[in-house]
Amino acid sequence: MEDRIMSKLSLITKGFIKDNPTFVLVLGMCPTLATTTSALNGLEMGLATLFVLVLSNMAISALAPLVPDKVHIPVYIVVIATFVTVLQLLMQAYVPSVYAQLGLFIPLIVVNCIVLGRAEAFANKNGVIDSALDGLGIGIGFTMSLTAIGVVREILGSGSVFGLKFIPGDGILAFVMAPGAFMVLGYLMVLFNKYLKK
Repeated sequence: MEDRIMSKLSLITKGFIKDNPTFVLVLGMCPTLATTTSALNGLEMGLATLFVLVLSNMAISALAPLVPDKVHIPVYIVVIATFVTVLQLLMQAYVPSVYAQLGLFIPLIVVNCIVLGRAEAFANKNGVIDSALDGLGIGIGFTMSLTAIGVVREILGSGSVFGLKFIPGDGILAFVMAPGAFMVLGYLMVLFNKYLKK
């Protein structure tokens, strides 16, 4: 019983560090670089991806035995697109300001290689519960990564965190632009992987 609990727990925690989609697997770079201009944007994009990951992993796991090998990728994309559409509609209805902020990057979750990669590598070979736990772990790891990058960029770029200004004056403009995204991502990847090797 204890072994089963530990194996289920490891399905979740491996997405935080060992299989972290941003810092280890280097997946989902488009939303990582584009939406992390602030900590809040990173958190919101991470949570949106987590929602789609968990639900699509569960659905794909349930459908996998019924889908012929020749068409499994198109079927997975349709399943993922369905959950992204549900997410879009929910965001437009209940949090329109968040939807307006993230804009184009919500529909792009359909082709995010993290979501399709987990469907192909894990969900189609495992049960519904394990697939949900895998999606939860990878989604939390992605959310933590995006939020961390957003925190660093926001502090250096505008002297604030989650919109709360604590450093007077202007920050370094480059950090809220594309060059800052690449620099922060690179340094955080180095630190993360150095920590992993200890």
